[in-house]
Amino acid sequence: MYKRLSSVMFPIFAVLLVGALVWGYQENQEKNAILIKAENQYQRAFHDLSFHMDKLHSEIGNTLAVHSTSQGMHRKGLMNVWRLTSEAQNEINQLPLTMLPFNETEEFLSRISNFAYRASMRDLTNEPLSEKEMGNLKKLYQNSSEITKNLQDVQQKVLTDRLRWMDAETAMATEEQTMDNTIVDGFRTVNKKVQEYPELDWGPSVSNIYAKRTVKKLDGLPMTKEQIQSKAAKFSDADSSKIQVQENGKGTDWESYTATVNHGNNGKLMMDFTRNGGMLISYSDTRPIGTKKVSRQDAMAKADQFLTNKGYKDMKAVNYDEFGNLGNLTYVRKQGDTLIYPEKMSVRVGLDTGEVTGFQASDFVYEHNDKRKVPKATLTEQQARQKLNSEFKENYVRKSLIENDYSKEVLCYEFGGRINGSRYRIYINANTGMEEAVEEIKPVNATS
Repeated sequence: MYKRLSSVMFPIFAVLLVGALVWGYQENQEKNAILIKAENQYQRAFHDLSFHMDKLHSEIGNTLAVHSTSQGMHRKGLMNVWRLTSEAQNEINQLPLTMLPFNETEEFLSRISNFAYRASMRDLTNEPLSEKEMGNLKKLYQNSSEITKNLQDVQQKVLTDRLRWMDAETAMATEEQTMDNTIVDGFRTVNKKVQEYPELDWGPSVSNIYAKRTVKKLDGLPMTKEQIQSKAAKFSDADSSKIQVQENGKGTDWESYTATVNHGNNGKLMMDFTRNGGMLISYSDTRPIGTKKVSRQDAMAKADQFLTNKGYKDMKAVNYDEFGNLGNLTYVRKQGDTLIYPEKMSVRVGLDTGEVTGFQASDFVYEHNDKRKVPKATLTEQQARQKLNSEFKENYVRKSLIENDYSKEVLCYEFGGRINGSRYRIYINANTGMEEAVEEIKPVNATS
């Protein structure tokens, strides 16, 4: 009996064993193929990074080599610098450096990229590179030479010793000192040296991008929890005794308060206030939203009334979108006959009842200025209109104060209209006639 049973089971177990071995072999082959592919991608990104850093160094040198009045070559060189730094940033993002401190080098490249882009995009004939900017380029030329040399040293060791990025990734994950950390140590060296470079004066157009916008810069005395509770009760028309206040970010640059109150609609109201001055940053009503019953016009009217009731005067809706059963509006403050775009806020409306369910005003809080002076236009509306494409079908025109690509506030004529089957806003500088910005207006999406 056992002999007969074994004669039946042995072939079955043999087949299962062979199948398991084949399956294991295939799994191992697939795993190795994935590892090889990842290693090849890492190696390509690293060698491309070294190549582009070398090219970046050369391109900065070419820009410095030409005459100070060679605006055309300066523009070409700076555009190439911007392109190469963008390539280098992209390649850094492809490397497994998430656990490695390389942030100083990444920020350094980001600043070079923004500086080169903004300098190349301006009218260099009327506003050529200044002595300070040329001095910055000379320092960048020296710094990029050192970074390139350090990367090439790592590259040489990688090629000579056949080092693998997969081993470097393991070393970073395990922090095992016995492993060959040549790649890791090389990148740490680069980052440390970049950290030691003296800070350059990049000018306001670049510095504003990296300027920290913190609540400590706001005017007003620090608020207590009791004062915030009172403000929240006034804004939400709720009983202050039912409002809970939580302090956030104590001792940091982002100190704030969150006030919460439950209501009878299976939801709660949440309001964020700045600690300095107690200004409302955001408001959210988490009640369930029913099916859509309210039109766009009614939703906008409800949002307008909400802002008026809450003390936000002279606000004008400039954009409206729908997502399912929610309407989202963007408002900016109107000063005289000019829209002040930096002072913007967004309002969310539930399209079941038309009541406001959300409100975000951080930009308005940080940028609001009752004493803001709007510059006068030197061009007439008709003169600005002549800068438009002849095929542009104008629907309206109004004055707008916007922040351009150089982080400067400029007065523009905002033309709204249609061209090529789409709607656009085109912002023409009211003093120079240059196109400061072009914005496509997407159709309202009521189904997404």
